[in-house]
Amino acid sequence: MVNHVLITGASQGAGKATALRFAQGGWEWTHAARNRERLDTVAQTFQAMGRQALAVPTDVGDAQQVTQLIEKALDTYGRVDALINNAGICLTGPAVNTSLDDWHQILDTNLWGCIHTIQALLPAMLAQGSGTIINVGSFGGKMPLPQMTAYCTSKYALTGLTESLRIELASEGIHVGIVHPGVINSDFLERAMFRGKSDQEASERQQQMQQTLQSSWVSQPEDIAEAVWKAVKQQQAEVVVGPVAIATELNRLFPQLTQWALASRRPR
Repeated sequence: MVNHVLITGASQGAGKATALRFAQGGWEWTHAARNRERLDTVAQTFQAMGRQALAVPTDVGDAQQVTQLIEKALDTYGRVDALINNAGICLTGPAVNTSLDDWHQILDTNLWGCIHTIQALLPAMLAQGSGTIINVGSFGGKMPLPQMTAYCTSKYALTGLTESLRIELASEGIHVGIVHPGVINSDFLERAMFRGKSDQEASERQQQMQQTLQSSWVSQPEDIAEAVWKAVKQQQAEVVVGPVAIATELNRLFPQLTQWALASRRPR
């Protein structure tokens, strides 16, 4: 029997790299994202490898669209062996300049998007008595980051969701894990939001992020893909990817020190 993986946010960046890693591992897959054209391009690439691929345009923030995604995946393959919740967006800017619409957008994608897929797929996984759910979080779900309050809120919540669900589903044969990337050198800037007291300040934040992406310590999409693959194959509970593992461990051991350091670098 060929295993089947469902990946959200899989039309580009780490999601696309993850789909490729699973295809190389012999899996068939369903991939979802909002952009139909990019999805079809990815599907054609992997179909050329001789792997069956189902592309379903989906906004994970919309529960009805997610239900239809799960139904199509199950109708096509009969089961889902692994769910990779990869869809996500980033927001950088002070909380005071973050609108309620911004809050809803980031929580709808980063948190509710995962809840929607899990809620829709869980009955089928319980019925088959097996499965793996891997949520792609962030080092911002393990330590606070200044000027990223909305983003960290969504990722901390995802960490709590993952850890609680892992305990609940372990006896049902379902493994739940989380992969925490650091900054990823990918095209995520297309989906990132930047806020500030003015358009100029927001633009400056975007430029700073672009410069950060050129740093030697940032992770590549393939790094995330490999971490997700190992999390599924080895049933790992948590993986922090790249050099940010040092920062998250320091925050765990010396929270006052690391948070003082972060606060001292906050723009005035």
